Amino acid sequence: MRNGDVQKRRSHSIDIALAESPLVTSAWLSEHLDDPRIVVADVRWYLQGKPGIEAYRAGHIRTAIFVEVDRDLSSPPGPGRPGRHPLPDPDAFADFLARIGVGPDDVTVAYDDTGGSTAARLWWLLRYFGHGGGRVLDGGIQAWQAAGGALTTATPERTPAPRMTLRPRREMVVDKARMKEMALTDRGVLLDARAVERYEGKVEVIDARPGHVPGALSAPFVENLSAPGGPFRSRAELEQYYAALGVASGRPVVAYCGSGVTACHDLFALALIGHDDARLYEGSWSEWAADRTLPATLGGR
Repeated sequence: MRNGDVQKRRSHSIDIALAESPLVTSAWLSEHLDDPRIVVADVRWYLQGKPGIEAYRAGHIRTAIFVEVDRDLSSPPGPGRPGRHPLPDPDAFADFLARIGVGPDDVTVAYDDTGGSTAARLWWLLRYFGHGGGRVLDGGIQAWQAAGGALTTATPERTPAPRMTLRPRREMVVDKARMKEMALTDRGVLLDARAVERYEGKVEVIDARPGHVPGALSAPFVENLSAPGGPFRSRAELEQYYAALGVASGRPVVAYCGSGVTACHDLFALALIGHDDARLYEGSWSEWAADRTLPATLGGR
């Protein structure tokens, strides 16, 4: 690391008060882009179609490092691991953070081109592993460009950081047994972040069966946004939306999706309105649908 970088780190040059919200604007990022304590992560990923790395190579924010959902933000699926995107283990995630240069005092700003649908997974994982520096760029790369931000095809250099010791906060996650208990006893609020047509079972593009967890409510992540791929709705709008779904203080809330990625978008939106105790069903529909002993509901609730 260059001496200037060291001095900047020691001076704690970021005004953390400006980044207390997990959601940051393009103006904020532009102002802080060259601060060495800001790590920018390009988390573009697509369920079907081109790999995210192709979008990154075609143009990205100047200091952004590409983050691969399947490789960096998940463990490989397999026996004993829930769903298509099991959570990474602490050692693997610590290695990943060290590789991209994230230290304990750094702020990591994640973005994508789908309104934060995959960027929120990185924010959630940082929080799950006890690091409070995760942020999401509101409106993603489209908002950055609309504000006059330039893109580059050059790959930035980032000095690796010392490896941190991470401890997962398992209270932020529910497993299949707990999800089954909540579904069959109607205790708490279960939110399905997938598209409505997948929730209703009209379309299933990847998982073993169509439908949704009994008792779950449709809460597609796109409803958190003012427009598809756009910025988040206002706090008042999000509060009204989630209140209509039954989210209230004291009620347990669990979000799921196909594999635990876009569910983090609902958890992010809930955190924006003060419900930061909502939990993730890790295996999500990919785990539930694969277990033929569990019921699946078609249509609306």
